[in-house]
Amino acid sequence: MPANASFHKLLFIINPISGDVDKGDLVKAISDYCHQHQIKYKVYKTTGEGDFTKLKQQVRTYEPDAIIAAGGDGTVGLAAKVVNHTSTPLGIIPLGSGNGLSKDLGIPQNMEEALALVSNHTIKAIDTLELNGHPCFHIGDLGFNALVVARYSEAESRGPQTYALIAFQEYLNYECHQYRVETDQETFEGEAFMLTITNSNAFGSNVKINPHGIIDDGIFEICLIESFPKMAAFKLMYNLYTETPEESEYTRILSCKSATIYNYTDTLAQIDGEVVELGKKIDVKLLPKSLRVVVPVEQTN
Repeated sequence: MPANASFHKLLFIINPISGDVDKGDLVKAISDYCHQHQIKYKVYKTTGEGDFTKLKQQVRTYEPDAIIAAGGDGTVGLAAKVVNHTSTPLGIIPLGSGNGLSKDLGIPQNMEEALALVSNHTIKAIDTLELNGHPCFHIGDLGFNALVVARYSEAESRGPQTYALIAFQEYLNYECHQYRVETDQETFEGEAFMLTITNSNAFGSNVKINPHGIIDDGIFEICLIESFPKMAAFKLMYNLYTETPEESEYTRILSCKSATIYNYTDTLAQIDGEVVELGKKIDVKLLPKSLRVVVPVEQTN
């Protein structure tokens, strides 16, 4: 679909409980925009009960020109699963606390500006990953961050402050785990603080774990933070937040097209913000340009 191609019929997916935006305001903004631009639309509100199957059916029967996910990483991941390997593109209105994929795609973080991409956009095909068959559209990891995501999912409050507090609490007594990583290019074996699998750049927190990653180049990266002394933590964080992780002696980035990870002591993982159990052997598969996404025109190169 060329730049500025028109959408005439849209399916919006809204998570009623994600983010701080009033969903009544969101629905009104969608209604006003679509009526102004003479776009037919439907709104599907997620319930957590059979959403994937229901959305698949909606896409088959309604045949929208695109589906637009308005929510956080979980809502975006759900919508991406529905249209992955199809010609239907995915748009994103980021409303969560992380919004990592939308940031890496250059999608505006303002609700009105993201909605305006409906009328001024282009379509970009991006690579996706599978971890033991689980779709991964942005970032998956093992180790410390997976533990923090799991604890955060159980917390009563949300937001960056809660996430940072949980991370600090878990860091104080965290013990690294043993991994073996076999890629089509090289092998790593040893202790790691965390192991990140991605073909993108950054977490939603703006930590640039993979600053040179390209989301549609047919290659993904396994980014390792190896065991490090606590006195090195602040320097390591500085490197991650200033897009220079490779300057740390405790980081390693493996670029590859396929990989198998042996997870000897810990099976907890997170994929796009969702906690999963992947077992002790994880096969990572890259699916070239399997997902079509709505992005700003300047993001096509």
